Amino acid sequence: MAHEFPIESLPVDLSDDDAIEAAYRSDLDEIQNKLSLGISVLIECEKQLTVHLFRALRSRFKAMPAGGPGLRLITGHAQNSANDDVQVNQTLMQRLLQQLQQAIFSGAGNEIIALPHLDILTTTTRSGLSAETREAAALLYENPSALFLGFKDPSFELPKVIESVFALKLPLIGITRDRLPYLICQREARKFGSTTFNPYSLYKYVSGLNAIRLRQILRHFSNRLDYTPASPNTRDDILREIRQMTLVSDVDLPDIDLQEDVGGYDKVKQQIDKEILQLLAAKETSDDIEQIRYLEEIIPKGIIFWGPPGTGKTLFAKAIATALDATVTIVSGPELKSKWVGESEENLRRVFAQARKSAPALIVFDELDSFAAARGTYAGSGVEHSMVNQMLTEMDGFRKEEMVFVIGTTNFVESLDSALMRPGRFELSIHISAPREKDREAILKVYEEKFQISLSDEVRDYAVQKTGGFVDDINQMRYSGDHLYAMMRALKREELRRNEGPLQTTNDDIDSALSRAGEKGKKLEEKEEDTIAVHEAGHAILAYVLPHCPTIEKITIATGEEDTLGYVMQAVKKNKYVTTEEELRDDICVMLGGREAERQLLGKISVGAYSDLQRANEVARMMIEELGMSSHLGARTFNEPAMGGSSSIGSKRRRVAEETAREVDLEIQKILDFESIRAKEYLERHQPELMELREKLMSEKTLGLDGLKAIFKDKEFKQD
Repeated sequence: MAHEFPIESLPVDLSDDDAIEAAYRSDLDEIQNKLSLGISVLIECEKQLTVHLFRALRSRFKAMPAGGPGLRLITGHAQNSANDDVQVNQTLMQRLLQQLQQAIFSGAGNEIIALPHLDILTTTTRSGLSAETREAAALLYENPSALFLGFKDPSFELPKVIESVFALKLPLIGITRDRLPYLICQREARKFGSTTFNPYSLYKYVSGLNAIRLRQILRHFSNRLDYTPASPNTRDDILREIRQMTLVSDVDLPDIDLQEDVGGYDKVKQQIDKEILQLLAAKETSDDIEQIRYLEEIIPKGIIFWGPPGTGKTLFAKAIATALDATVTIVSGPELKSKWVGESEENLRRVFAQARKSAPALIVFDELDSFAAARGTYAGSGVEHSMVNQMLTEMDGFRKEEMVFVIGTTNFVESLDSALMRPGRFELSIHISAPREKDREAILKVYEEKFQISLSDEVRDYAVQKTGGFVDDINQMRYSGDHLYAMMRALKREELRRNEGPLQTTNDDIDSALSRAGEKGKKLEEKEEDTIAVHEAGHAILAYVLPHCPTIEKITIATGEEDTLGYVMQAVKKNKYVTTEEELRDDICVMLGGREAERQLLGKISVGAYSDLQRANEVARMMIEELGMSSHLGARTFNEPAMGGSSSIGSKRRRVAEETAREVDLEIQKILDFESIRAKEYLERHQPELMELREKLMSEKTLGLDGLKAIFKDKEFKQD
């Protein structure tokens, strides 16, 4: 294979100093060159590397033919001197500052001042720079001819005034793939192959490790049995152990199969497979180095899952991680934010640093919009801007060969900062919608197996149909996978309570499990219940007979809730993406139907018609002001554009002439008056059915489509 190395060509043994040279030779060359030219250098690396890099550079300068500059190490440790008693009573910070001052003002030429604890010396407080940091900054600028070699941990940020001291900032994070073969000894390589070694199969698990940590892990397996084709499991066992040893705290190694554990959503699965998993599989099996680099270039490293709450966005992220054998770090957007200066950015740096150490890794930012909303659309402390910039910096800092992916979840993809959606960042956007009929059926089957509950085909179909509409009719929120999960958990609890063996689930059990925690609303007076029955019957009759309304699924006056005493559930419209004027007018007519039914059968109107009237007015206003659905006013809009230039239902009317405003209001009123008359005429025409439905609701509380069809003797009114 093109990326197989003969084991005999690998080093026989490696010391830590050898490993440092093998892993970072070109970087050390650059650092040595810049320091020799009198340019101060800042190295960003883990603390474990600091002393090894210092020693490597010191050896290089000593080996220079003309004798290179000396390296003066500022450690803050107590030194043998006449002031031993004073040093013992000093803090580490005080000794660091004192030694730094002595080095800067010593006047010694041809000397490099090495600062291994620069990030500690210049730490910041929550309100700004500490007194020690200000003193250190002053010292660093005191002698213009002083030459510095600084070290900082990637988890911490240096103040800009300190960073500016260094003309070159060089990150040494992890190891590059091309250096990996030079960091593995022959005896270690034989654990993975008989005569040749493929470093690429190992690289994805160790890309975030520094050279010293990598050597420590590989030495751990030196005494294991060598690989033989007869027992290939030994290699897989070692890879699994290496995977466990590279995990850091606060990460999870999930076990979610994309096909088996995630029900439905076939299109989403196909997109994930096509855009990510197939490309990664091709990379893993390719023998062509150039093709591998090409694939790494095009694989999306940033993904957005967007859709309503509870639809499984995080579950899909975990399924991707399982397919990649990747760790998952789930970060709550709101929890990252801090009111203290710099702390939110530090939280982000720490998350990315941990993910790189545990690669392959996924970072999931839940509620990404909480800090990455489009600029100018939020009213926060201002920290959101710097958090977005920090995230972009971290994402842009990935090497192409690193297996680190960033997934953001949001309910409002349109609100995200456009900088995040540019190619190379969150370039893949996947919509996780509320589950459709086939999806809900598949989700239920997954939970049936999980909870060992057997639903008959009839009961499962009933549950699928019952969860096809809105769980919250007022806010237009549909049933999600989370609701189905809660329903199945409720059924399992009921089975355990009855203690009669497997539950023979009925439709009533489904109804009970779907109600909120099984609680019942307040007991209504008969007169109140009758008013609700009349009101909902008015909505239902019109929704059934009007030609452009979606099919009814359920009418109920037994919601168990105080804020929604009854509702009519309609199916999802067949044309989900195109809505016509006729459909909007029928919607308004249905909204006004409850009010008109109360007028006809009760002779008065209750306050229950308030929200219907409000929504009817809003739709009529939208038709005239935003959609130009007025033959008198023509193709004109009158709304104030929302943020970003797009219109929205909740937008306000822009300033227009008083006469124009009067004409707009008249057109809105015409629609409302016309649909009120139409509602009145339809209900008068079908008053026998209205009264029968009222009685059935009073006695049965809930009716499905079949019950309504029976009232109308199966007569159909819908147009194909």
